[in-house]
Formats: sequence, structure tokens, C-alpha cells
Amino acid sequence: MAASTVAAPGNANSEPNETTSLLARRDSKSDSLSSINDNPTAITTPGSGSHDSKSDRGSVEGDNVEAGESREPVNPLFEGNPEMLAKMHLLFPAIALGVLLSAADQTLVVSSYAKMGSDLNALNNTSWIATAYFLTLTSFQPLYGKLSDIFGRKTALLSAYTIFGTGCLFCGLARSLNELVAARAFAGIGGGGLLTVSSIILSDIVPLRTRGSWQGYVNLVYAAGASAGGPLGGILSDSIGWRWAFLIQGPLCIIAITAVTVFLNLPKPDASHWLTKLRKIDFLGAFTLVFAVFCLLVGMDRGSNVSWTSKTAIIFCATSLPLFVLFVFIEMKIASFPFAPGHIIFHRSLVASYLTNYFGLAANMGVFFYSPLYMQAVDGLSATAAGVRLIPVMIFMVSGSLFGGLYMQKTGRYYKLTISSILIGLFGACVTFSCSGFLTSSTPGITVGLCISCFGVSSAITTTLLSVLANADPADQAIATACTYLFRSLGSVTGVSIAATVVQQRLRVELRNRLENGKEADEIVEHVRQSLDFIKTLEPGVRVIVRKCYQSATNACFALSILVMCFALTASLFIKEKKLSR
Repeated sequence: MAASTVAAPGNANSEPNETTSLLARRDSKSDSLSSINDNPTAITTPGSGSHDSKSDRGSVEGDNVEAGESREPVNPLFEGNPEMLAKMHLLFPAIALGVLLSAADQTLVVSSYAKMGSDLNALNNTSWIATAYFLTLTSFQPLYGKLSDIFGRKTALLSAYTIFGTGCLFCGLARSLNELVAARAFAGIGGGGLLTVSSIILSDIVPLRTRGSWQGYVNLVYAAGASAGGPLGGILSDSIGWRWAFLIQGPLCIIAITAVTVFLNLPKPDASHWLTKLRKIDFLGAFTLVFAVFCLLVGMDRGSNVSWTSKTAIIFCATSLPLFVLFVFIEMKIASFPFAPGHIIFHRSLVASYLTNYFGLAANMGVFFYSPLYMQAVDGLSATAAGVRLIPVMIFMVSGSLFGGLYMQKTGRYYKLTISSILIGLFGACVTFSCSGFLTSSTPGITVGLCISCFGVSSAITTTLLSVLANADPADQAIATACTYLFRSLGSVTGVSIAATVVQQRLRVELRNRLENGKEADEIVEHVRQSLDFIKTLEPGVRVIVRKCYQSATNACFALSILVMCFALTASLFIKEKKLSR
């Protein structure tokens, strides 16, 4: 460790920046070690300016050192922070509360969004309840990497809790779908920090070799929240109302804020003026990304719900592409402190890991979001029953993550495991598709397929995170971690949105083809797409036709997931292996 230097590039007296150590530099060797432990993200090694330098790769690949030879500098991520690691019995519960809330919030929506849409007479637009949340979560997640470097991990996490809790309160008080979507978007700003900052804090503290295992523990908490969230959301929707699924999260956020305030004590960042800190935030890049994703989602929504020849669909879809190009240009050429730097986004192994996450989550979330709709619309199950059927899916999800983390801890390898995990996810997607009307109609079969798929994808999510940490420069660890979550969220939001496009387009076409022509048929189509409760009022013969149409629409969505999972498999082949130990 003595070979490493705690220093920011440039003059020692220059103004602190995002790579400056959070603690003042000391002369003694013991104090230098303490500084390294307190802020591993700020450590650079000689020659670390190039990501292909020997110091960036030698620490993982060269174990055998001849006597008399100097050992190459050790990547500080391999050592972690022993002092803070000793306090993990206090730190982990405080950090895990945010993960628990975020997980429960997502599945509360999955099991009850059909009820929300029916109550608000806007079932055909309920995908926005999820996509609005993921839209802002996607755009602000990478910002939290920079914000946590500038303002400190604790401040960033407390801010995320506060915004998330306030957004949930507004969700519970919403009087229309538009208000609910707006509140979900606001909550997403906070939700973007709950998982991201928690992961960054763990990466600061935990040695890289055991990082996968700790990620498995985090996913165990995630699965506990998600498993409870699904049935709880369904029970609340069927009893006292879906609004309480959001309102109940306010007190939980207060508990989380209290726990973090008391137990989480990390080094404070530089004491420069808050205006100086704000100048380091890439607001232009963040807003450009939000607008680009928003245009894409609006275009797809209008195309599926109105017509692909409508001016709104064409204009918004056409506008999104140049906005994405503009976002990349801003990050590479304009932003002084980009939250998605080009050398991190376009690094070969990193981009392969990002794309594996993106396509894997896109495939998985589309199926995960619309499987409860299949159960409720086709099989006539209640929201509670549909939520209960998600419990084994969550168990397999956390099992996959734990398996991946323990395997990497034992072997120090992740490349073959990543490919195998994606293949398992692909097989599960095929099972789901086959059991949703292609070969047979079986709700238990769909659940089995989801279990297999989630096991594989969750394992791949863990392995790709370790791939990013192993291949990224130590000084870029926080930003690289945040970019991982950026691509995960982009995959989730586009996966749900594209699945919604396929379902609504197929449902509209199938209903109009199978129902008799005339004004009455058009009215049935409109009401069926707005509320599942309307199906119960139809004549038995028409009701059977409508359920068949829903089956065909969701089956098309599941077929799309197979194709997207193939893209994830292709991306995983380009990941670069680095052994996770010295």
C-alpha cells in the first residue's frame, strides 16, 4: 500500500475537485493509510491517467513477484476500508433500509397498477406509472455518483430518502393519473439515489473480492422488500385502497433517515462554497437525457395508443435520436464535470457490462411488469393473488444474486458465469413465452419461467457490477458504479415502455378484428383498454373473446423479451475477464 499515493492530479494547492481526497493529506505513513481507507475512490497510482496503464491492470494479474522486485501498486478497491468494515453491523441496516423501501415500492406498483388504472379510468396508460418513475430515476442515478463525491455519501443518501418519501406522499394523495404520474416522477429523483449511493458506500468499504457476496446480502434485503411489496400492494388495493401502498412509505422513510443520521459516519467532503460545488454538477447533461428519454417514451406511447402515423408519435420519436446524440456530445465535449464521461461509457469491457445490464433488464422488466396483467386479465385473478405469485420469483431473484456473488468470491472469476447466467435468463424467457399461449396456457408455467429468468438475470447483474469495478480506474469507481445503474434503469424504462407499446398495439388490433364491427365494438375496445373491471360486465361470449385478446397481446410481449435477451447474450461475450484478487 505504501506505493500508492493519495493525490489529486495537478498542483497540490489547487481547488479540490471530484478526484481530490476527502481528507487532508498527512505526512505520516499511518495517516496516509487512514486516508486511503476513508476514501478509496479518490486514490490514484502513478501513471493512472491512462486506463490501459500497467498500474490499472497489473494489480489484478501479477501475483508472483520475484525476490528483490518491486511489487506493483495495489488497487485500493481490493483492500476496502477495514476501519469502516468493522462497523458494518451498524452501517448495513441503515443502508439496507433504502434498498428495502425501493424494492417494496416497485412491486407495490406491479401488483396493483391494474387496479390504479381501472380506478382512474386510464388502464391503457398505466405503463406511465412505472415509466415516469424510471424516467427520472434513470436520469438522476448517474448524477448521484458525482453528487456523493462532491457533497458526501451521507448527504446524498439523506437527500434521496427525503425526496423519495415526499414523492410517495404525493402519490397517495393523487386525484388523477396525471397527478399520480407526476408524483411518481418526483419520487424517482430520490429513488435514483437509494440503490446507487448504497452501492457506492459498500464499494468504498468492502474489499472487491467479497463485494459480490455483500451485493448478494443487499439483494436479499431487496428480495424481502419486493416479496412483501407484491402481496401487500394487492391486499391494500383489494381492501382499504391502493393509495395506502404509497402513504405507508412516508413513516418508513422517516425511520430510514433517522437510522442513517445516527449510524452512518463517513469522511466529509471538501468545505468549499456550495455554489462552487453546484458548478461541478452536470445539469445540462442530466436534463438532455431526461428530455431524450421522455420524447422516446411519448412517441412510443402515442404510436401504440393512437396511431403510428400521428404527428405526435412521429415528431417525438424523431426528436429523441438527435437528443441522445446531443447528450453524448455534451458529456464528451462540453461538460466540465460530466456524470457519464466518455472514457467510462466507451471503455470496451465497461460498455459490454453496461449493455448486458441494459438488455437483460429490458427483457426481464417487460415480462415482470406484464405477467400480473396476464394473470388478472386472462385468468381472472385478483391483485392479491397475482402479487402472491410473485413471491417465488423474488426468492429465485435473490438466489441468483447470492449464487453469483458466492461463486465469484470462491473463484475470483466472472466471465463464464455472466454468459451462463444470461443463457439461463434466455431459457426462462422461452418457458414464459411457451406457457402464455404459444404451446399451452398455464399461470404456474409462467411463474416457473419468471423464476428461471430472474435467477439468471439477477446473477448477471451481480457479475457485471464486479466486472465494472474490476476494469474501472479506482478514481472513477463512484461514477462507474452510477453509470452501471444508469444503464440498468434505462433498460428497465425502455423495457417496460416497449412492452407496453407491443401489448397495447396488439390488444387494439386483436379486439377490433375479433369483435363485430360497429360503434358498439369500438366502445367495448375503448372501455376494455381503460379498465379490467369492465370485462366482468360483458356477456360471457364477448368476455371470452376479450380475455383471448389479452392473452395474445401479452404473449407478443413475452416473445419480444426472447429477442432482447439475445442482445444481452451478445453483449456479454465482449466482457473482459480480470481476476478479483491480487
